[in-house]
Amino acid sequence: MSSIIFSVLSIYTFILLGFIAKMSFKEQIDDKTITLINVYFLQVFLTFWGLLIKPINISLLFAPSIYFGIVFLVVIVSAFVAKLLFEDKKEYSIATVAAIIGNTGNLGIPINIAIFGTESIPYTTVINLVNVFVVYTIGVFYYSRGSFDTQTSLKNIVKLPILWAAILAITLSSYGYRPDGAILNMLMMGAYASMTMQLFLFGIYLYGSKIKEVSYTLVVWVLSFKFIVLPLIAFLVLINLELDKMVKGIIFIELMMPLAVANVNLASLYNCKPKLVTILVFISSFVFLGIIFLAINILEYL
Repeated sequence: MSSIIFSVLSIYTFILLGFIAKMSFKEQIDDKTITLINVYFLQVFLTFWGLLIKPINISLLFAPSIYFGIVFLVVIVSAFVAKLLFEDKKEYSIATVAAIIGNTGNLGIPINIAIFGTESIPYTTVINLVNVFVVYTIGVFYYSRGSFDTQTSLKNIVKLPILWAAILAITLSSYGYRPDGAILNMLMMGAYASMTMQLFLFGIYLYGSKIKEVSYTLVVWVLSFKFIVLPLIAFLVLINLELDKMVKGIIFIELMMPLAVANVNLASLYNCKPKLVTILVFISSFVFLGIIFLAINILEYL
C-alpha cells in the first residue's frame, strides 16, 4: 500500500515547483505560452516515445475496447444529465468530460504494477493508448465547445498534432519499427520534458485558483461521477463479462484514476475555466488516496 501512496505523492514535487515559480514571478510567467509549447510540441515527443518503446500487441485490444466502451457510455449519460444542471456553457463542458479523462499513464501504470505486478504492463500500456485518443478527441471536442461552436470544435480535434503523431506512431509500430540510439534518447528527453512541464503547469494554475470562485455544484458533480457513477457503471459491465479476473481489475482500477493534468492543458488551451479545472484535478487527487483502497477491496467481487 505504501508504494501506491508514494506513486501519487511523488508527482507533487513538480507541481509544488510550478506553484512556487508562479508565486515568485507572478505575471512574468505566461501560462498560455507554456500550454502551447507543451501541447503543440513536447507532447508530440511524449506520444512517439510512449507508443514506440514497446510493441503494440493486437491480441491485447479487447481490454482497452471494454475501457473505451464504458467511457463512451459514461460520456453519453453525463452529457445528458449535465445539460439539466449546468446552464453555463463552459461548466457544462467540464461536467461532461472531466471525469473520463483520468491519469491512466504516469499514475495508472505504476499503481497497477503495485496491485497486479508487472503482468499488468501490457494491458495498462494499451489502455493508456486508448485514453490518449479519448483525451484528444472527446476531450478536445467538449473543452473546445466551452468557447466555440460544434464545427470549430471538430476542426480543433484535427488541428492538434498529437492525434496525428499517435496515428503515425501506431503505423510505425505495426511495421515493427523500434527507435534506438540517438532517436530514442531524443524522444525520451522530449517525453520527460513534456511530463515535467505538464505537472509544472498544474502548479502554476493552482497558484491562481481561488476556492471562493469554485462552483460547488460542479465539484460535487464531477467527483460524484468520477468516484461513484463511473465505478458503478464499470462494475455492472465487468461482472457480466467472461474475462480474466486480473484484466477486469486492471480496467476497473484504470477507470478509477483521478482527473489527469491533461484536463488543465485542454481547459487552458480553449479558455474553458482552467483555474476551476485545476482545483477539480487537485481535489480528485486527494480523494483518490482514500478511494483507491476501497476500490482494491471491490476487485474480489468482479
